[in-house]
This record gives sequence, C-alpha cells and structure tokens, in this order.
Amino acid sequence: MATEFLREIRGPAGPLEALIDTPSSADTLRAAAVFAHPHPLHGGTMHTKAVYQASKALARIRVPVLRFNFRGVGASAGIFDGGPGEMEDFRAALDFMAGRYPGVELWAAGFSFGAWIALTVGAEDPRVRLLIGVSPPVDRYDFAAVKQTDKPTFIIHGEKDELVSLKDVRRFYAELKEPKELVVIDAADHLFDGKTSEVGEAVEDLLADYRESAAATSGKEPS
Repeated sequence: MATEFLREIRGPAGPLEALIDTPSSADTLRAAAVFAHPHPLHGGTMHTKAVYQASKALARIRVPVLRFNFRGVGASAGIFDGGPGEMEDFRAALDFMAGRYPGVELWAAGFSFGAWIALTVGAEDPRVRLLIGVSPPVDRYDFAAVKQTDKPTFIIHGEKDELVSLKDVRRFYAELKEPKELVVIDAADHLFDGKTSEVGEAVEDLLADYRESAAATSGKEPS
C-alpha cells in the first residue's frame, strides 16, 4: 500500500491538511473511507496511532482511506468548533472522496471524538453505507442519529477504557439496529496504548470478508 500526502482539500473554514492510504492491489475497490481523529484539544490528529493502524488495515482490504486534520489542527485552517464545524469538515472530506472515487460506496469511520463526528455524519449521509466507531464517547455526546440508522455499524472498544466505560458502550450497542457488531480488545485503555496494532487487526477481521447480506444476520458481540 502507499500513502499519498495531499497539500490540502477544500474545507468550509479553509484548506484541510490530509493524506490518503491507498491499497497496493489493482483489484476492484470495495469502498472508499474517511477516518476522523480524536479530540483536537487533547492531542488528536490524523497521525494518532489507532487511526493510523485502522486506516492501514482498511487499505489492506482494498479500501482507500482519507485521513485529515480537523480545522485548527496541524496545517488545517480554522479553529476548533466543538462539533458542528468538525461535522462540516467531515462532510467536505466525504465530498472529496466521492469525487475521487466516483461510483464507489463510502464508509465513515472515526476514533473517540472523531467517532461521534463520523458516525453522526455517516448515519445522515445517504452516500455512506457503513459506519466504524473506535472508542465512541457515548456518555459525552449525542449519538441519536446513529441509534436510528439501519446502516451496518461496527464498534471497537477497549476493555479497560478509563474515559468511556465498556458498560456504557454495551448499553449503547444494545440500542443500535441490526446489522451491527462489537469487538472488545482485552485490557486496552482509551488510546489502546501498546495495543494499537490490535485495532487494525480488529478492523481487518471485521471487514475483510464483510458482505452486507451476511451482516444483516450478524449482531455478534465478540469479547
């Protein structure tokens, strides 16, 4: 696979710094994804380790992934907006990938704060066919749109997450519609310190052979 650094993509508050992880195989693409990073005010960037590992995993299964810095992060223009502006940034990233890969379905993915952004926007955008949330902060933000969608939703969470309890995530997961799947990574904290490669492995295991018809009868919850 390869990583292409983009000078910028057009965002609503100005240029957004971005890169694309692309599959090395010339086979037909399965989808194109946008992956959102954790909270900008707590060190989150497109280079956050779990975002990096998950993006590389998607590229391995023939899904090019756009990672980008939210407004005010790195070289991206603008300032932190607490959510609404970042959702607009994510929509702009989806627009970019839709233009770059016409006719290919879109997937929305995110980590922590980025999971709230990605899952919410993805649930509401008809172009997005699948949602991936890593460490979703379900106790801090409104995930109502995600609970209402019937799009396939995949959740990855750390067993020992010190910021968002697994109990709260299980409760949230129980409210999601099918198809859905939850993977819990043993002994992992919120940032998956020392276990970020397992995030990539979980993404690959979940989605390598994913087919929408199969997921419709899933609802599994591995431990």
